[in-house]
Amino acid sequence: MLVSAKEMLTKAKAEHYAVGQFNINNLEWTKAVLLTAQEQNSPVILGVSEGAGKYMGGFKTVSAMVTAMMDELKITVPVALHLDHGTYDGCYKCMEAGFSSIMFDGSHYPIDENVAKTTELVKVTSEKGLSLEAEVGSIGGEEDGVIGAGELADPKECKAIADLGVTMLAAGIGNIHGKYPENWAGLSFETLDAIQQLTGDMPLVLHGGTGIPEDMIKKAISLGVAKINVNTELQLSFAAATRKYIEEGKDLSGKGFDPRKLLAPGFEAMKATVKEKMELFGSAGRA
Repeated sequence: MLVSAKEMLTKAKAEHYAVGQFNINNLEWTKAVLLTAQEQNSPVILGVSEGAGKYMGGFKTVSAMVTAMMDELKITVPVALHLDHGTYDGCYKCMEAGFSSIMFDGSHYPIDENVAKTTELVKVTSEKGLSLEAEVGSIGGEEDGVIGAGELADPKECKAIADLGVTMLAAGIGNIHGKYPENWAGLSFETLDAIQQLTGDMPLVLHGGTGIPEDMIKKAISLGVAKINVNTELQLSFAAATRKYIEEGKDLSGKGFDPRKLLAPGFEAMKATVKEKMELFGSAGRA
């Protein structure tokens, strides 16, 4: 059964580790993340962007696939199905589809409008027992057409959103989606610390988890980050393993073209990446 992310993130914040949100794009992604979470005895959050939801046939299709797979694979660790960077309308569609956690990305609105829309969503998600993530200060880079400059969040605006009663808060601290450029300045821990000082026990979210050095990840967790999003790294792992399989001509040998064989190396590579991240974040053994 899917659960809200609230309990797992409150525990993670209190005990100084982070729960990974691993974005899913199809059956292989979903199965790889769920099986690894079970093997590592780790809570996990499955992230679904609006673009990925459309690609997989719609939010109801995604929800049905995840819940059925959890049942068939006998997954017992806490699992939240989470809308990633949701629009206002997308949030309601995911609630209707059976998601257990919602992110409303109001970072591109003026702060007053972000507050107003988030206030309404806090009320609705609370009534339904769902967790809600809000965002202040856009995350740099591009994800499913959502483009952000990567500005630093205003700690006072973060407090204004946190005070509304959201479950978790994503704040721009110099992080970006996708690969980090060589001239990346790094995370602004000064900004993160200032945000934590004003938001207290609120679990903070680090988007753009791919490519951030391990020491920065650990320091971010020490400063209140309890949820870290990983998407690009799984895509890169899958692509590299699949490319190797094809370049070695294994798809031309026997029935190597069978998708169950063709996609297997990428599937195993994703499992290895998820395991590595769970160990880094400290969530392994915490379910």
